Amino acid sequence: MTDTSISAVTAGDGTRIAVHDLGGSGPPLLLAHATGFHARAYQPLAEALGTRHRIVGYDARAHGASDPPPLDDSGTWRLSPDHFAADVLAVVDALGLEQPAGFGHSAGASALVLAEQARPGTFSALYCFEPIIAPLDDPVAPDPDNALSRGARQRRRTFPSRQAAYENYAAKAPLSQLDPRALRAYVEFGLAPDPAGGVRLCCDPDHEALMYARGLTHHAFRHLGELSCPVTLACGQHTDAIGPDVLALLAARLAHPRVEVLAAVGHFGPLQHPTAVAASVLGALGRPAQR
Repeated sequence: MTDTSISAVTAGDGTRIAVHDLGGSGPPLLLAHATGFHARAYQPLAEALGTRHRIVGYDARAHGASDPPPLDDSGTWRLSPDHFAADVLAVVDALGLEQPAGFGHSAGASALVLAEQARPGTFSALYCFEPIIAPLDDPVAPDPDNALSRGARQRRRTFPSRQAAYENYAAKAPLSQLDPRALRAYVEFGLAPDPAGGVRLCCDPDHEALMYARGLTHHAFRHLGELSCPVTLACGQHTDAIGPDVLALLAARLAHPRVEVLAAVGHFGPLQHPTAVAASVLGALGRPAQR
């Protein structure tokens, strides 16, 4: 696989954000990945979307080729939904994207929503696959002891080689459910040489745990009614995360919503069956807005 980096964007707090040209032609579509992944893991999805769009992806802070998060004045890592939304806007501004469409998966989807709320009119349309938005007007306090955070802290950090990592992930859920091309790209670009030998995860498990702990510390639900662009909310039929009932509550607040449930996939749908998800995205972006 080749390096597709096209630039490095500097966020407002000085964090370097890696940006990747994922191919395609047509109007731009900005791709925002899920926690723990990176943009190039979505290359199979980007190839299917590229029949109608130029796909630009970025690695969120603490992921992939981007910088680890800086510390704030209190000595805490700058990792929060609002930081991720600011990174989205930094990418849009630095690349001069004029009202791109946006595709987001999980925390990437909520980052796009928060960015559009912070600066209305940034996006022409959004497709949000299981956005991390609770149907609550008030933010949820950080929970460092939730199951996802505990699991992240226990994650294996190093492997003797990328091939060893691939074989490890391919043998057990949930990563064994990924399209082999997506899993190979996740391993290829999600691990870096370890000074002690072998390879190490680019997304540090402690950073990932903090992201899960702070995942709902935002006001996205309260301000959903302020979104004027069309928004498609999608989930997998077999999801164990953000399902149809939650999406219905989110859609009720949107001016131009659409809800889609994709068959035969779970929360990792865009990485499991990228062609099917791409067909849903292209169909949604090609339809007129609805009330």
